[in-house]
Amino acid sequence: MPFVDRLRKEFSFIRGNYAVLVVSWILIDFAMELPATYYSLYVLKLGATETILGMIGLFSFLALASMQFPGGYLADKFGRKWLISSMTFGVALSFILFAIAPSWHFILIGTILMSLFNSTYQPALMAMIADSVPSERRGMGFGIIMLITSASTTPGPFVAGILYNHFGDEVPAMRIGYGIVVVLFLIAAFLRVLRLKETVTNAQKPSLSELFQSYPTALKESFGVWKTLPRSMFYLFLSGVITIFGFAAVQLYFVIYAVEELLIDKAVWPLILTALFVTMIVLAVPMGKIIDKFNRKLPLLGAYVMFGVSMWLFVNGDLFMLFVSLVLVGAAQVMMNSAFSALQADLTPKEQRGKVNGFTNFVNFILMAFGSLLGGFLYEHVSPQLPFFLAMVSTVPSFVLTLALVYEPEKREE
Repeated sequence: MPFVDRLRKEFSFIRGNYAVLVVSWILIDFAMELPATYYSLYVLKLGATETILGMIGLFSFLALASMQFPGGYLADKFGRKWLISSMTFGVALSFILFAIAPSWHFILIGTILMSLFNSTYQPALMAMIADSVPSERRGMGFGIIMLITSASTTPGPFVAGILYNHFGDEVPAMRIGYGIVVVLFLIAAFLRVLRLKETVTNAQKPSLSELFQSYPTALKESFGVWKTLPRSMFYLFLSGVITIFGFAAVQLYFVIYAVEELLIDKAVWPLILTALFVTMIVLAVPMGKIIDKFNRKLPLLGAYVMFGVSMWLFVNGDLFMLFVSLVLVGAAQVMMNSAFSALQADLTPKEQRGKVNGFTNFVNFILMAFGSLLGGFLYEHVSPQLPFFLAMVSTVPSFVLTLALVYEPEKREE
């Protein structure tokens, strides 16, 4: 078979909803990563401390957690499209507060609003991806999501660096950056409204009033769904949330630690950060193929090891060790996200995916909330190195749980 025909066959599943989500995700991911390059330094410049930065993270993750149950329940009951489309508009408008913020208090309010809108549609988004990709292509499907979003992300730090070098200060650079975010999110929202097709065949008519009225039912069903799932799904979930707690303790402090403790130049940081995204681009497709063809579990185990090693390198780093550390973080993210998402879809029936995603995201965000607050407190009041050691240690129980108690199903759910 000619190479072009093989290539066309290999990627023939990239169509319809999946293609729309990929294109809109390119816009969104680039938008998010552009200001993320200097986000922590921007908030500090607006009068915050490391502890306040952790507190903002706390409220962000609590807001993200708050709507996971109704978001997952409504995604299964009323369909995926209306949640994804309408809430993307809400996220776009909330970023205006980031662009005009005179103090960190505006960042806090904008973060809460953005997180509420975002959390409402995340279960529907992940469920629609699982619905739209054949079971034998899920590793590739989620791997390509990693590839496309990483490719769109890669210019983000460069653009942020250009803005910083032009203005010589992160505040005006970040304001322009967030203006770009608003525009790109609005374009993505219109694309989703116009091009997505509903995947739930018996979806009822959407009702915003149900968003709050359904909370008790959604809570009950989201907890109850675990009675019908394999035990491996529970242990997979548990291993994931432990490592996520550790990652939350450090994610806001990478740039602060690099600039203030390791004395890395602010203008050089975007170049180092790009190593993470380039690694994700290089590994996304081959790792997806490996996950589909051979195994979902082994890449997860490898990801936990890589993440633990990367934290040790970062905290003890010089310029070269920081580069290697972020390469390992990028590899671990590709392996963990692709394998975890594929295995979760394999273990979860289609009609339950919204609720499972909602429950998983809820617990993730709750633990990330307290991980973020704990990381900020430890960084400012105990030791800047301690949050990184916490992240490193968190990978040990995750590795053991996955190795001993997670098994791939004999027959994958469609």
